[in-house]
Amino acid sequence: MRIRGAIFDVDGTLLDSMSVWDSIGADYLRSIGREPMENLNETFQTMSLRQAARYCQSEYGVTLHVSEIMVGINAMLEQYYRSEAPLKPGAAELLELLLRNGVKLCIATATDRYLVEAALERCGVLSHFSEIFTCNEVGHGKDESHIFETALRFLGTQKSETIVFEDALHAIRTAKKASFPVAAVRDSHEKAQNQIRALADVYLEELTQLDELKKYLLA
Repeated sequence: MRIRGAIFDVDGTLLDSMSVWDSIGADYLRSIGREPMENLNETFQTMSLRQAARYCQSEYGVTLHVSEIMVGINAMLEQYYRSEAPLKPGAAELLELLLRNGVKLCIATATDRYLVEAALERCGVLSHFSEIFTCNEVGHGKDESHIFETALRFLGTQKSETIVFEDALHAIRTAKKASFPVAAVRDSHEKAQNQIRALADVYLEELTQLDELKKYLLA
């Protein structure tokens, strides 16, 4: 496999930002007078923001419009992305390595565009990516392959030469089922590391492990 294109997830992959998602669902529901059920975070983990908003309607009787729920959740996240969310160690160096070797880069994320743009611009890496694709804009979560296929068409590279960087088991499963090669990035918020390691073509404990990828740049 020679890498010519790369599709990057953001939260938990490029940004060390999953901690803010641990409680956002529960915090939002409490802010509108609803008491969250146990394990709500695990329920929301595989959903896009739109799917989560619909879940709030169906399971908690929230009468706000889906778009109003999404705006409310994003408003609670905005300060964190604009001011705090940090790059994972080695992320900038990895992106620069790929660009130096002629790899085309884009993003596929469940987080809304303006939050991703704010964080990556502040961290100095937004310009490395030729496009951002979000689950909300594509209309499907990462339980389906639409966002990865959309990103692939934009890059114009062969699927076998286009690697997906992801940290979450459900997204890795989706990408692998769609026949993408996957580089799994370990994040402490994802507990299923043994399953991820078994699925992934490349497993990165840290993004600083550049030697793990160099052989795919020289093939």
